[in-house]
Formats: sequence, structure tokens, C-alpha cells
Amino acid sequence: MANDPLAAITDPHAHRVLHRLHAQADRESLSLALRFLDVAPRVLLGRALPWERLEGRLADRFICLDRTQGAFCYLLARALGARRIVEFGTSFGVSTIYLALAVRDNGGGSVVGTEMVPAKAARAREHLGEAGLAGLVEIREGDARETLRELDGPVDLFLNDGFPRAALDVLQLVAPRLRDGAVIVTDNVGLFPADYAGYLAWLRDPANGFLSAPLKMNEGTELSVRTRASAPPADGA
Repeated sequence: MANDPLAAITDPHAHRVLHRLHAQADRESLSLALRFLDVAPRVLLGRALPWERLEGRLADRFICLDRTQGAFCYLLARALGARRIVEFGTSFGVSTIYLALAVRDNGGGSVVGTEMVPAKAARAREHLGEAGLAGLVEIREGDARETLRELDGPVDLFLNDGFPRAALDVLQLVAPRLRDGAVIVTDNVGLFPADYAGYLAWLRDPANGFLSAPLKMNEGTELSVRTRASAPPADGA
């Protein structure tokens, strides 16, 4: 189909799985929006949301990159020659398929994903298996602020797509493992500006070793480049 971002995905198994999962996410989009009607005014006014009581509403829902973002991440990872990728917020594994496919097509490597909900992690593993990519991915279950404390580097690409209230903590945990020239893609920064204000302030401060700017994808996606890699802590934490 003309102008289809999935045209970048030439592997027939991965393409078929992604097509099905994106279609399912599309079908769920209205019901997902209805779950957040009570906080819609706050979203429209750009105010922070009470994520501590909202996160549970997403425990059984698709919350994934759209097709354009997915294709972008795949092509970006290919351009970087990425062999080591970390993802905060695996959900049902849609974005993880793009990342693992890029690692495989770059000659091999690994993707470390994180997911708080065990049932979602199980579904993600099933989808990765269908796409023939399970052997490239480790999905760590639990709070990413704990599960990513032990992480091998260097990391080439970090997809930050988990809940906003943990985004900065997770970034600061992963940052010491990012190589010079590594890239961070952060979803939802335009949709939830108040929730990401502190995150973006830190990321856009050159003193922290990044260059960063927003892209017009899916209500606002941040693209950041590591300009000064720091040495990992001596204790490996």
C-alpha cells in the first residue's frame, strides 16, 4: 500500500504479526480513550495527570508506538548499526518487534525490554516468538527502576516509552551505559507536557551530555543524542 510505514519491514513473518497487532491496537483506541474521559480536561489543558491511579487502567490495553514511530525506530536502529537496545515499556511487544528485527538485521545482538504486568510480558514473548525474534529479546518483569539496575553496555539505542512518572529515573539509570552517539527516542512528550516537563528539562540541558529536540510524530516524540558518554559506575550497579 502506498505511504504505508510497514513497507520498511520486509521480513514476511514480522510484517504479518505487526500488521495484525497494529490493527488490534486501532480497534481498541476508542475504548482506551473512554477509560480516560474523566481526565480529558486535564490533558487538554496540559496539566499533570495522577498516574498513580491511572496506570492500572492500562494493564490489559495496547499502548504501543504507531506504525510511523515503529518504522522510524527500525530504520534508526539500522542506521546506528545498533547491537544493544534497551526499552522501557514493552507492553504487548509491538515496539520490541521493530527493535529486535533491526538488531537481527544488523548482524545480531540483544534487546532488553521491561514490563510491569506479567500477563503483558507473556503476550509480548508470544508475539516475538510468532515473528521469529524471541531469541534476541530479554523481557524483565517488574519496576524498570529496579530491573535495569544491572545492565551491560554499551547501549546503542534507548526507547523510553513507559509511564511518565518513572521516565527520568529510568533514563538516569540507563544513561551511564549509553555510548557516545547513542540515541534516545521518547514517546508521548507532546501529549503529556506537564508530566514530562522535568524529564525534558534534564534531557535538554547540555550539561547532562545530550542534544535533544521534539519531532512531530504521534502528538510529539523526543529525539536525543548522547554527546558525552560517561563511564559506568565502578561497582557495575
